[in-house]
Amino acid sequence: MLFPSHNKQLIFARMMSKFEHDNVVPYKHSDLSKKKQVADMFDSIAHRYDFLNRFLSAGIDVQWRKKAIGYLKDIKPQKILDVATGTADVALMTEKMLHPASIIGIDISDGMLEIGRKKIREKSLEPIIQLYNGDSADIAYPDNSFDAVTVAFGVRNFQQLEKGLSEILRVLRPGGKLVVLEFSRPKTFLIKGFYNFYMKSISPNIAKIFSKNKTAYAYLDESIQKFPEGKNFTSILQNVGYKNIVNKPLSLGICSIYCGTK
Repeated sequence: MLFPSHNKQLIFARMMSKFEHDNVVPYKHSDLSKKKQVADMFDSIAHRYDFLNRFLSAGIDVQWRKKAIGYLKDIKPQKILDVATGTADVALMTEKMLHPASIIGIDISDGMLEIGRKKIREKSLEPIIQLYNGDSADIAYPDNSFDAVTVAFGVRNFQQLEKGLSEILRVLRPGGKLVVLEFSRPKTFLIKGFYNFYMKSISPNIAKIFSKNKTAYAYLDESIQKFPEGKNFTSILQNVGYKNIVNKPLSLGICSIYCGTK
């Protein structure tokens, strides 16, 4: 039996065994799915999320987002999907940098979306940016709907990594581009040692003070450690069906940009 090429990719993704990262959850003693646990976790820290991002990264996360969005300039996208949009930081920055006709943001956390919608209203951008509750594993749009898809610090939270990437490929138009911004692990010995100490000891305790949720930032570290980053992630993108794949480490390997086209 012959299958359309994308169907073969999706079947392949569903047949693949889970990565270790897929089983990392915020609340280890909970019976809830990873998706539900992640949604609850982000709901609980939504009111402090933007502040903690700026504080814990010393503001460098803003530059990371700008560099990631810059990878879309060459295709001049007019319709963009922002997956795991959170509080809409990337959606808002994308509108400012690229001026597309439409940006749709989806996320599983209503608490994060509420804050994102407030930011969009304050800038009177409701006609251009709309946010909806939505899951990467089942994107509620037809095939070939978007010129570009962005995911900033969200692929680690996918309950099924390959299925989410396959869904994104499905909704991209031919020639469209995926840009992923995600934490990675530094390789230099001294940087790696400091980074591990910061993520395991400093970050969770600072987060506990400001957000009353140490668990969320302990999960952040574990999800980074278990995530198949670098060449492993580019191999996954290739296996799912993306072409012209790029991997660009940032800030001595603390973060990475990944790109792929359909």
